[in-house]
Parts: sequence; structure tokens; C-alpha cells
Amino acid sequence: MLDSLFSLKGKKIVFTGAAGVLGSAMCKYLAANGATLILLGRTASKIDSLKIEIIEAGWKAESYAVDVTDEEALVQLTDKLAAKFGGIDILINGAGGNMPGAVIRPDQTFLDLDSDSLKKVVDLNFLGTILPTKALLPLMLKSGKGNIINISSMAASRPMTRVMGYAAAKAAIDNSTKFLAVELATKHGADFRVNALAPGFFLTEQNRSLLTEPNGSLTQRGNQIITHTPMNRFGNPEDLLGTLHWLCADASAFVTGTVIAVDGGFSAYSGV
Repeated sequence: MLDSLFSLKGKKIVFTGAAGVLGSAMCKYLAANGATLILLGRTASKIDSLKIEIIEAGWKAESYAVDVTDEEALVQLTDKLAAKFGGIDILINGAGGNMPGAVIRPDQTFLDLDSDSLKKVVDLNFLGTILPTKALLPLMLKSGKGNIINISSMAASRPMTRVMGYAAAKAAIDNSTKFLAVELATKHGADFRVNALAPGFFLTEQNRSLLTEPNGSLTQRGNQIITHTPMNRFGNPEDLLGTLHWLCADASAFVTGTVIAVDGGFSAYSGV
């Protein structure tokens, strides 16, 4: 019974933003558990390298370079995937991130916010989730079932200093996750579900300089975060895998419209 509830064998999983620190760890884990990974990313060399690593380990993966904010390119990709795979079982919207121009540094004010960078961050995080979902949903409709997992953030529910654009875009992810859960289940059936995974603070390429000094010690911001995390550490990529596995598996078949925090208690801590 447990094997069938948690089995990922044979599931075809599309993963956007696959080559990041967290994304690559999740992709390798899912492939190791029997899924076929369809890796999407903007930089071909990065996702091709991840594909090779997965295949050399004896698992299954394909890779396709695509910009998740380019709707036309996503539609063309969907045609390719339909021809090769027929349908898909799971879409994990892992593409996202921030950029320096959209961050308000301590020596800046809101008036210094770069509008072009802000738009790019919102487009990447919000449209970069909505557009792949819209393009790839027909591959799920074809098989009469589908499972979509978005990647949110602690910044969505607890607005933080500096990262207004990123936080607002992730808040939109939480909202659209709930919207799509209702939309798909009521119009296409109970076998369609949409949830989100909300990581706490993990060290990635994009936030490492904000949280740690060049010598590895914590910055002021890093210290503030650890102080407000009851488990007193940053997350490791492996900390996401159990929850991700559950959301991908039939064990969570009656779960939809949820945003699940994996944050070491950060969202539960009031500071007193």
C-alpha cells in the first residue's frame, strides 16, 4: 500500500528552472525515485549538464532550453513534448529569482527602485509560472489528470525589507495557486490539483551575498533570519525533498490549493 501511495515510477515531470541549486537537487531526487525528468531552463549548457549527470546515474531525463516568459516559445515546446511524450503527469514551476536592480539596499529608498528590473523580476517569478502552466496544461488535459506544484517563498506571506518586487511576485504565486486549484478541479475534475511549496531560507547563488560574508560568516541580514528561525539554521536542499515527494505522489491526492512551508519554523515565530 505504501509503495503505491508514494511511488513516482513512470511519472513524467516537467521542471522549469531545473538547473538552480534547489532545482537540481529536486530533479536528481525525483529521477532517482523512478520519474522521467523533462528539464527546462533558459541556459542550454546548464540544463544539458544536469541531464547528463542524471543519465550517467542511470536515471531518465531530457532537457530543453526555453525562456519561461516567452509564451510563443513555450507553445512550440509543448508541441515537441506532445510528440515525444504524449502527456505529462506533473509540472513543477521552479523558475524564479531576484536581481540587484530590484533590491532596495539599506542606503537606498523606494525612489531608487529600478522599474525595469522590477518588471523583469515580476515577469520571471509570476508570468514565469503562469505561462508554462497555460502552455503545458493541454498535455495534462489529454490524459484527464494533472498535478501542478509552484514554488513560493516566505517573502510571500511575510513581506521583507529590500525585496519588494520578489515578495509581491511570490504573493501572486500563492494567490494564483489557490485560484488555479479551484479553477481546474471545478472545470476539469478532481484529478487536477495545484499546490505550492514555500521554502524558508536556503543559501543559493542569488542570495548568498545577502546572507553571508566572503569569509562565510553571517551578514546582518543573515543573522536576523537565523535569529527568527527556531531551528537556528538555513535549510539544505535535502530538506525540501520529503515534502516535494509527498506532493508529487498519490499520497497527497486529496490535497489542493495549499501553500506548504518548509522553513524551520520561521513563519511560526513571532519574535517574542
